[in-house]
Amino acid sequence: MENAKQNKFVSYLRKKGLLLSAKAYFVDAMSAMALGLFASLLMGTIFGTVAKYIPDGNVIKDYFNLLAGAGGATGAIIGVAIANSLKAPMLVLLSAGVVGMFGNAYGITIMVEGAMKTVTAGPAGAFICVLFAVEIGKLVSKATKVDILVTPAVTLGVGGFVAMLLCPAVSWCMYWIGDFVNYATTIMPFFMGIIISVVVGIVLTLPISSAALCAMIGITGLAGGAATVGCCAQMIGFAVISFRENKWGGVVAQGLGTSMLQMGNIVKKPIIWLAPTLAGAVVGPISTCIFKLECTGVSAGMGTCGMVGPIGVFADMGFNLTSILGVLLLCIVLPAVLSLAFNEIMRKLGWVKTGDMQLDL
Repeated sequence: MENAKQNKFVSYLRKKGLLLSAKAYFVDAMSAMALGLFASLLMGTIFGTVAKYIPDGNVIKDYFNLLAGAGGATGAIIGVAIANSLKAPMLVLLSAGVVGMFGNAYGITIMVEGAMKTVTAGPAGAFICVLFAVEIGKLVSKATKVDILVTPAVTLGVGGFVAMLLCPAVSWCMYWIGDFVNYATTIMPFFMGIIISVVVGIVLTLPISSAALCAMIGITGLAGGAATVGCCAQMIGFAVISFRENKWGGVVAQGLGTSMLQMGNIVKKPIIWLAPTLAGAVVGPISTCIFKLECTGVSAGMGTCGMVGPIGVFADMGFNLTSILGVLLLCIVLPAVLSLAFNEIMRKLGWVKTGDMQLDL
């Protein structure tokens, strides 16, 4: 009897559109959030970087400064993106944009180095608030004759309540995690360079979002640079070592798209993941100890997808000999050469064979 009631309740929730799926909430929704970050915060950063190199008093500079304001819509765009991935009805989706704005901007004031600093929950706060608001909003959507009032009111009310309840703790946690990672990298650049490069690179290839992760914890400075080259190592690495199978289409799809395409092959034969990962372990400490590349937030988790990672390095460091050489060597040349060398060794040992990385392009 108890199981029957539970099954009936679950069936009701599914009928109302609740997905009740870890994949939907923590893979699909996070991937959607990354797209929202790309369309707002990231594009705003790119346009703002371009504007820096245009002379003042120029209408073109004004135009790019206008476009740079896209970053101000980050919370709202994250909300809409996540709601869309959760298949929210229109009123819930639109309300989720406002909820995303709540979660992104809500936070706490803490003491940092003797001064008070306001810390917001950022993308992590938006993510949590929107998940709760959208799923509760679905329950009441089209359940009354005054849906146009009830659905937005409930969705916004739940989102605001979750923001006030959880975002202070989220903002505190995200700030200190990011601060720890960034500070630890400055005092232990070699070891942290390896760890960050490998971990963030692996997250990039997994079906979750490294860009969202980097944005959530506010990664920056040397840590951001290590994350950038680690992601590039995965993408460029797989593009090069799978050239036998996938030719130039694979180079473009993986080198400028995503190494996530190889996830199915990795599940079948995990050893193919080793070469790009080892390449990331090498370029990470070179970045933190020698070239000292820097990158911030979402850009650090994008790798060579649309060349966003290198652009993020230039946005933080400007165009100079160190940044240009660092990007060329650590984001493109060394990942390609090292991944190919490691992969050829594994081929000689019989660990990897032609066809192991075949993609359906």
